[in-house]
Amino acid sequence: MIKEFIKKADLCLPELYETKKIISGQDRVLNQGESCTYDFGNHYTGKLEIKVSSKGSHQDAPVFVKFKFCEVQSEIDEDVKDYHGWISSSWIQEEYLHIDELPAEIELPRRYAFRYVKIQVLGMSSKHSLVINELCVKATSSANLNAPSAKAINQIDKVALRTLSECMQKEFEDGPKRDRRLWIGDLRLQALTNYETYKNYDLVKRCLYLFAGTSNKEGRVSACVFTSPKVEADDTYMFDYSLFFPCILLDYYNATRDTDTLSELYPTALRQIELCGELNYFDNNSVIRDRDELGWCFLDWNLALNKQAGAQAIYIYAVKKCLKIAEILKKDTNFLKNEAENKTQAAISAFFDEKKGLFVSGKNRQISYAVNVWFCLAQVFDKEKNQQILQKLTESEEALKPVTPYMYHHYIQALIDAEEKDKAFQLMNSYWGGMVNSGADTFYELYNPENPEESPYGAAAVNSYCHAWSCTPAYFLRKYFYDYK
Repeated sequence: MIKEFIKKADLCLPELYETKKIISGQDRVLNQGESCTYDFGNHYTGKLEIKVSSKGSHQDAPVFVKFKFCEVQSEIDEDVKDYHGWISSSWIQEEYLHIDELPAEIELPRRYAFRYVKIQVLGMSSKHSLVINELCVKATSSANLNAPSAKAINQIDKVALRTLSECMQKEFEDGPKRDRRLWIGDLRLQALTNYETYKNYDLVKRCLYLFAGTSNKEGRVSACVFTSPKVEADDTYMFDYSLFFPCILLDYYNATRDTDTLSELYPTALRQIELCGELNYFDNNSVIRDRDELGWCFLDWNLALNKQAGAQAIYIYAVKKCLKIAEILKKDTNFLKNEAENKTQAAISAFFDEKKGLFVSGKNRQISYAVNVWFCLAQVFDKEKNQQILQKLTESEEALKPVTPYMYHHYIQALIDAEEKDKAFQLMNSYWGGMVNSGADTFYELYNPENPEESPYGAAAVNSYCHAWSCTPAYFLRKYFYDYK
């Protein structure tokens, strides 16, 4: 069955649309040690072609050139030689090239994600100069940019659409700069936005089968999947990411009414729930254990965030989604109903602080937006109670705030579910609008208005400035904010 899932994923392999953007090199003359920067006017994902020639005497030595590809302007002059972050420096978009003969038309071998290209001459003969004649990017995306519902509503929407389309390649990538692969947390938000915009349903179906077809011997879905040079699951498994499989599957069914896929992948969805018990995540009181491993559960990129209570909230959320699938397919629902009820009661007893009116997490009883937002999304209380929780969050001086568009998406969704649409709309505009005001062509992996240079990796040099999980204003505007447009 696993091999059959991969075959079905391959049947959904999308067409890649190619567009070209050509800009003049302005016949810029460069000598050794000199550089120039070109602005393509928007973010592109693709390969660079360059036409170059020489000026002066006959070329008597190779020209040694450095290319630096930048998503945002601040990267252009950033010195990365002292980078010591924990993500590999090989993600930094720099290329070194020897040009033996001029004139030449050269296509650089790698795909890049960029708006700006900085060209620097590191070595050449003093008898001639390098001349930059023309640059061209051959950009690719599996998004149909002419889809009627992909017409931009406003500037925030325009940037959100660009973000999603740049991340739609042969599968939904989390970021075209880094990591350039299929992550399940990003997929969930990309898919929701895709249903409202480009409507490439087969691309979502492909990704679902890729995850199901690469599950491990226990049936667990990996956090991410590689598709080149062969289809292979990463060896990273995260509690919340595995649990998003049933959520994505239900969203896909709601958008397509594809009962065959729902039925075929339901055992994989159910297995993610069952494994949480088998892997001993919960104690005898149905309370999730507080684990020390950094990557066991994501929630958000706030490194001070305690994940315990938030993980239980996501478990309840996922169980309820899986229960809906079981009801649609007329499967036995007793296990899922009992899980939802038991884990909900355990969560309220263990994590809800009656005096504060908020959920707390960990031995230090930490208060955070992430934890309380996920309990609102899991609907352990009614709408009125959730409204109170969300209001108390804004009044709390100790509550840890979100730092990613990923977590802000869930915060906005929680406000909408609690019938606080005005607050949700204002938050969307202020948060994503902050990136637009900073000059964003695409939305970022991490954006903390209080610390724009923040990075979870040790340095901003490897931050992704076009990141899938930040595309959801295009989803919110169409699904919920039609009257606000």
